[in-house]
Amino acid sequence: MSLSLPLGPAVIDPAGVSLSDDDGKRLSHPAVGGVILFAHNYESPAQLRALTAEIRALRKPELPICVDHEGGRVQRFRAGFTAIPPMRKLGEIFDSNIGRAVQIAEQVGVVIGCELVAHGVDFSFTPVLDLDYGASSVIGDRALHSDAQPAGELAAALISGLARAGVAAVGKHFPGHGYAKADSHHAVPVDDRTLEQIMENDVAPYRRAIAAGLAGVMPAHVIYGKVDSEPAGYSSFWLRQVLRGQLGFDGVIFSDDLSMEGASIAGGLVARAHAALKAGCDVVLLCQNPKGQAELLDGLGDARCEARRWEKMRARRFGTLNRGSADYRAAADEIGRLA
Repeated sequence: MSLSLPLGPAVIDPAGVSLSDDDGKRLSHPAVGGVILFAHNYESPAQLRALTAEIRALRKPELPICVDHEGGRVQRFRAGFTAIPPMRKLGEIFDSNIGRAVQIAEQVGVVIGCELVAHGVDFSFTPVLDLDYGASSVIGDRALHSDAQPAGELAAALISGLARAGVAAVGKHFPGHGYAKADSHHAVPVDDRTLEQIMENDVAPYRRAIAAGLAGVMPAHVIYGKVDSEPAGYSSFWLRQVLRGQLGFDGVIFSDDLSMEGASIAGGLVARAHAALKAGCDVVLLCQNPKGQAELLDGLGDARCEARRWEKMRARRFGTLNRGSADYRAAADEIGRLA
């Protein structure tokens, strides 16, 4: 029998390709609000459908299920899924043929959305809205473009394609990870530009994406030292004043993975979660760390996430655009020729 529990603010991952007793216990904790999947959770399309069905059967309301499924280097599900090219490919097409690039970006969204929905996944952490300054190894070809205007246009088209498939979009890494050289998985990156420079360039794609219906935002574990001494994910200035206030964003703010070195400035895992939530994050992620997840959940207790925001992230599973539709097949064929 499913547990009846409101959704909490923590997103965690199961350890394997099916739920163990320990997974079930952790996912049933009141502080859990969603599940993220990785390559280690995937063997085949049939296995993935079985796993997502297991997760959905645990609780009412069901736990939303998400994944990092951008394309290129960051595509967790591969066998049985369309290979999505790095987002830089869309930017390269844009430079020679704007109309075709925008059309293909929307088709990318259609393909990602239809394939995730067909396997019981609600949304992906995409699009990457970082600009490619040629400095960041962790961003690089994940970025749509080096210029804000093309990046925003392509992101809006991708968001439209996801929406046609019934899937919400999450932009990352706010306000921009493309300028800082260090990889926030392994270091605490610092971006020494002024607020005016960041707002004019890196924040511009967010304005376009929010207007296109962006449902979620993930801030960067980057310190913008001339603006705030805290990384963006712990900064009420960036999250409350800029993102919520100036940009008018009313969707879900997700922390990046709290296990990353860029998050370590706030202390232990529980302290990191509380710092992110206090700054304005709605949801905190802790991935591939079952022991740390147990510590985090105990530290969060019966914390809750605002239900209306979580509900924005659920896939709409009964639309006319799906893997059996002609639009999906045409999009998958087109994308398959690019990857």
